[in-house]
Amino acid sequence: MTHTDSKLSRRTFVKGVVASTLLASSPLTLNAATKISTRKETQELSGTEFNLSIDKISVNITGKPAFATAVNKMLAGPTLRWREGDEITIHVTNNLDEDSSIHWHGIILPYTMDGVPGISYKGISPGETFTYKFKVQQHGTYWYHSHSGFQEQTGVYGAIVIEPKEPEPFEVDADYVLTLSDYSDEKPSTIYRKLKLSADYYNFRQRTIGDFFSEVSEKGFLQAFNDRAMWNKMRMSDRDLSDVTGYTYTFLMNGHNPATPFQAVFQKGQKVRLRIINSSAMTFFDVRIPGLRMRVVAADGNYVEPVEVDEFRIGVAETYDVIVEPTANKAYPIFAQSIDRSGYALGSLTPDRSLAVEVPPMDPAPILTMTDMGMKMDMGNMKMMKKPIPITPLASSSGVGTTMKAKNPQYRLDDPGVGLRDNGRKVLSYADLKSLRPTQTDRYPDREIVLHLSGNMDRYMWSINGIAYKDAKPLEFHYGERLRITYINDTMMNHPMHLHGMWSDLETGEDTLVRKHTIIVQPGAKISFRVDVDAKGEWAYHCHLLYHMTDMFRKVVVA
Repeated sequence: MTHTDSKLSRRTFVKGVVASTLLASSPLTLNAATKISTRKETQELSGTEFNLSIDKISVNITGKPAFATAVNKMLAGPTLRWREGDEITIHVTNNLDEDSSIHWHGIILPYTMDGVPGISYKGISPGETFTYKFKVQQHGTYWYHSHSGFQEQTGVYGAIVIEPKEPEPFEVDADYVLTLSDYSDEKPSTIYRKLKLSADYYNFRQRTIGDFFSEVSEKGFLQAFNDRAMWNKMRMSDRDLSDVTGYTYTFLMNGHNPATPFQAVFQKGQKVRLRIINSSAMTFFDVRIPGLRMRVVAADGNYVEPVEVDEFRIGVAETYDVIVEPTANKAYPIFAQSIDRSGYALGSLTPDRSLAVEVPPMDPAPILTMTDMGMKMDMGNMKMMKKPIPITPLASSSGVGTTMKAKNPQYRLDDPGVGLRDNGRKVLSYADLKSLRPTQTDRYPDREIVLHLSGNMDRYMWSINGIAYKDAKPLEFHYGERLRITYINDTMMNHPMHLHGMWSDLETGEDTLVRKHTIIVQPGAKISFRVDVDAKGEWAYHCHLLYHMTDMFRKVVVA
């Protein structure tokens, strides 16, 4: 571990230890007109009618009193348990002094109930109550969050568990929801301003002259020089894994910091289901439970053929259900390290709440490669369609906002991603995901849309096809068509792309599709999915990294 790694790891631990002694103390000095509530423990609510409120609460997560926004004064918000087939009514009251909203992520519903201000409705004004009403048409693990400003970062999120009509294809003895998130005492507007001023503001792992000389020793001067020249031309660093890091973030599991881990209690021999949700604003997590294999049984709420892994990467907004079978009478760490290894969220799978959990060391900080630049020439993972599909041309732009370009993007479904390759553990990849129940493969796509995920990291500019949202025309989908969408990631960052209102049937092999609502597009890669355009209305479509969302966004019109 480098000095920087050690410093960040110690910072994560110290912040948590200090906070654990102050969780209910240190009152804040408030404006008399400000309505502040006390934080409550996260609870589960079930039934068909729910009353939710969005409030400002006082918190102490890092040892410093601060404010957060929260649902029902809980961080994370209450877990909502629904039943497939029920009609649900949810009254949401906004107690903030600014507009708010709640979007039901991955839930299939009428577009007017989707909860995206400016697209599906106007939002919820201060003091107002909005009532959502829709029939639950699915089952599995999902989540909800604000789609207003940066409120998702400040705490407006929670889990959804939908019980299926039919018996599940597996049995478990215990069932836990685990929400992963990233919290900062800094205001999100301050974080965003700092990123716009200097995109690497939170990155303390920049290259040094020593790194260059090490590469010269390993590769020779010419190769090392050419490699550096290519990265400089792309205006990217091979150390840019996360825009916002553990320098300002404390990583939480069910609202608990690493010094006060969330505890999931088991009895020896039980089968334990963990519903893992990445409800963070900006952080990809690599999740493992040292000493236990995890059997992945669902992705984004949909059953998959069970696959045993040691570790998986979960992108922002994705969900995975896993089953574990603890065999020892000890506390197992549920360890979720951030992709850049600047910190971690921690839980404990334990037979006894009095047992302390041993924290594993973080892996070395990853370094991006030529593969992540889209320079790899290996054509072995190409996904060719059986016959040509008409491609609909879209407007595009090149200029200051598109300084990066993948030269030879490849389908890399079997690639677990930077930092997870050849690490000695069995790591989940998209190629491992096979739908347990067939999705439609007999209907060939009517047409294809190609979307380039573009940007300029130096100026912290993000776009689709080189055009920011404010300058873009809506995408037009035709009701009833079968559409193929292909992403090409021209940037060096992972992007979790989310299409509202319709399923994304990810192509994971020859005639193999897996149903998802959020798709991770790796740096310098391409990936394709199919959409049955079966929901009329206006829908949001965007990268789920919160500080990218403003510009890497489109409105979709289905008519």
